[in-house]
Amino acid sequence: EYPGTVHPEGFNLLRAFSPAPFPRWAYQADGWTLEKELRLLRGSNTVCISYTLLGARDQIELELRPLLAMRDMHQLMYQWNGKLDSVAKESTDESATSAIARLHQIPPTSRTPEVFFAHGGGNGGEFDGDSHWYLNTIYRREIERGYAGLEDLWNPGVIRYTLRPGQTVHFICSAEPIDFTEALKQSAAMSSQLTAREPSSDDESLEQLKHAADQFVVRLSPNGSVGAPNVAVMSNYPWSAPSVRDALIAFGGLFLVTKRFAEARAFLTMVASKLNGGLLPTEFPEDGSPPHYDGADTSLWFIHAVQQYIRYTANVKALDQVLFDTCAKIVERYRTGTAGLGITCDASGLVGSRVSGSGTSWMDAKVGDWLITPRQGRTVELNALWYNALRAVAPWCDEHDQPKRGEELTALADRVKLAFNNAFWHEHAGCCYDVIMDTGVDASIRPNQLLAISLPHAVLAPDRHASVLEAIERHVLTPMGLRTLTPDDPAYQGRYSGDVVSRDRAYHQGAVYPWLLGPYISAMLRVRGRSTAMRADALRCVRGCLDHLAGAGLGQLCELFDGDDPQRPNGAVASVRSVGELLRCYVEDVLNENPETPKPTTKAPAPRPSVPQ
Repeated sequence: EYPGTVHPEGFNLLRAFSPAPFPRWAYQADGWTLEKELRLLRGSNTVCISYTLLGARDQIELELRPLLAMRDMHQLMYQWNGKLDSVAKESTDESATSAIARLHQIPPTSRTPEVFFAHGGGNGGEFDGDSHWYLNTIYRREIERGYAGLEDLWNPGVIRYTLRPGQTVHFICSAEPIDFTEALKQSAAMSSQLTAREPSSDDESLEQLKHAADQFVVRLSPNGSVGAPNVAVMSNYPWSAPSVRDALIAFGGLFLVTKRFAEARAFLTMVASKLNGGLLPTEFPEDGSPPHYDGADTSLWFIHAVQQYIRYTANVKALDQVLFDTCAKIVERYRTGTAGLGITCDASGLVGSRVSGSGTSWMDAKVGDWLITPRQGRTVELNALWYNALRAVAPWCDEHDQPKRGEELTALADRVKLAFNNAFWHEHAGCCYDVIMDTGVDASIRPNQLLAISLPHAVLAPDRHASVLEAIERHVLTPMGLRTLTPDDPAYQGRYSGDVVSRDRAYHQGAVYPWLLGPYISAMLRVRGRSTAMRADALRCVRGCLDHLAGAGLGQLCELFDGDDPQRPNGAVASVRSVGELLRCYVEDVLNENPETPKPTTKAPAPRPSVPQ
């Protein structure tokens, strides 16, 4: 789109689109059909775009004009007077299909990185290197979100192909030198693996969730980030630096229900290596600078992830010395006080963070010096995670010949449970306070209290579980997830839209998060039982997200939805928390396939809950 016009109008010729196994577009007009397929090659910064003439009365002429930005994803490119040019590279590369490849290099400049592109298939395509700038490309959504939304794109030239019916040609672009034949082999192998792979079940939703989850797990090359083994987890597409907190929340869905145990251990070991004064990092910056240690809850989510890893591997001895030492150090520093964030354990055993002007919980939106959801003090989910961590680590101490420490942690956990139920219970509302502060309490009704029920060791007294669940259902449950604040609260924001300030005001003040369906459904089945009827109710709860995954989400789940109807998808288009927690609760709770479920004695598939859509 350009000011006042949309050009070219190829969308008028679009007849079909499919997102799986790779994005494909079918264009049709006047007796011809052209299919375009896009593949990102795993493990490299390379895209392969293929064009196939599916039907035509005769050969056609196809022209490609690559438009290149050549910049960081958070920046924009503007026309400048520096020299940009493409240089043809000598190549006699000829594939098994006799498809000639032509290679080109765009040398680096002071403002742009080195870029490589290649074209081949058929006669290889003819390249006309008459370059141009395409000015004032409009990014409408960026403008709506309060960002700059005009960009100039550089076109290195035109590639002209002659296509016969049934013929395929390719365009490859990369930040690395291109081996054309090898790239096509890798692309074909990816296609073969996906199409030949038999689904592990006949459950389409389960297969879609597994495929979505796989896209967040990244294998690093041996010379990847310092200290990392070979596994990383992306948080959101298309933006956001890798968040350790998000990865740990999604851990069960990404690694455990999918039985990726070796990768699970590698990821935990990598995170453990970053322990600093009892804290684990919340984020690894994209520029490779030192990690950020901003989350009071991240270290406790780590212990929960280790706890689930042991549960799935069915062997407490899987807790090696490195993981045990990390968990033990975390608990000890939370007891005595962490080096950062002001995390302390009071006389009653409850923990809190006392850093002013900084968000240390997952509700950490901030604009300038304005902390939009201030939650300094003892938050409900931090103490639910703390209690769960104490109960988890205590028996591990016995396994590592530290029985006295185990006894101390058990005694502390008993105190924490008593103090929590005395301090956090809001009798009038029939649910938990959100934050306990030195100056009073925050009685906002938020979904954070679900962790006091849903975690393996629930800190809230069992006779209060049903009341909390009813309050959550009455105030914050929606078909797409849970609101972060009840609509009758004066601070509630029902629309996530507008500029940065407007969006951040709603980020944790009403926006709906799909990932919270995970703890909600686990809590619901803990309270009401795991009968077939209750699991059918659980399926109804996730139906909206599953429909989004299969429809408008194009195989992914977004970060959040608007709090008000209609609940429009918003935030990042693909969120590891959303996918990971939905996959975990779908397998463990809806399908009732978890380590505690008795294994069938026959090979008959487990029955699926049958629910009208």
